[in-house]
Amino acid sequence: MLLAGPTGQAQQPAHKPDLAVHTLPTDRNTAVPLRQPAPGRLREFREQRAFQYVEVKSEQSTWDLFWARLMHWLNEVLSTRGGKVVWEYGIYALLVVGLVFVVLKLMQVDLTRAFGRAPRTMPLPYDTTTEDIHGLDFDALLTEAEAVGNYRLAVRLGYLYVLKQLTDQGLIQWQPEKTNHDYLQELTAGQLRPVFRELTQQFEYVWYGEQQDLSLAHYTLAREVRVAFQRQLSTVAHAA
Repeated sequence: MLLAGPTGQAQQPAHKPDLAVHTLPTDRNTAVPLRQPAPGRLREFREQRAFQYVEVKSEQSTWDLFWARLMHWLNEVLSTRGGKVVWEYGIYALLVVGLVFVVLKLMQVDLTRAFGRAPRTMPLPYDTTTEDIHGLDFDALLTEAEAVGNYRLAVRLGYLYVLKQLTDQGLIQWQPEKTNHDYLQELTAGQLRPVFRELTQQFEYVWYGEQQDLSLAHYTLAREVRVAFQRQLSTVAHAA
C-alpha cells in the first residue's frame, strides 16, 4: 500500500530487516555452582505430606491378612439373604449330625459298615463284650492275633491280659461292668499308675477309635509299653 507523505507524494513502505535466529554455543567452560537449600527449608519440606514418599506397610502378618480377607468375604456372603438362610439352617444341621453321631457311639453302633467298610473279622473263641479274663489263654490268643495281622485286637487282648495280672495280684478288683478309669482309680501302687494310664489311653484310642488299619510299627510301640509294664508289675509282686 502507498502512503502519502507530507508533500502529498506517495512513499514506499519502510523495509524491515530480516531477523536471523542464531544458536548460541554451549558453554562448557563455566562451572555451574551447586546450590544447597537451607536445612530449615528442607525440614519444612519433609514435614509436608505431599513430600512423604515412604510406603507404609501393614503390621499384620500374612496369616492375619488371610484371615481378615476370609472373614470379610464371609461377612459379605452371609449378609445376603441366601447366606443368612444357609448359615441359620446349617448350624442346626451340624448340631443334629453331631447329636446323632454321639448317640450312635454310645449305642456302640459300628459306623464303618454304614459307609461300606466292614471291619476285619478274627475267628477267636470268645465274645469281646462278655469275655471272662480268667478263662482266656492270653499268650496263645496274642500269638494268633499277631500272626494274622489283627493288631487292633492284639492291643485289646494285651490290655485285658494286664487287667488279669493286676487282679491276680490283688491290685484291682475286676468286674465286667467297671470302666478302665475305675481300675485306674483302684490302682494304689504309685509307681505303676503312670504306665497303666498310658496303656489305658492307648487301648481306648485303638479300640474305641476303630483303628482298623493299625500298622505293625504302631502296634510294636504299644506292645513294648505293655511288656515293660508287665515286667515292672512282676518286680513289684516279687518285692511284696
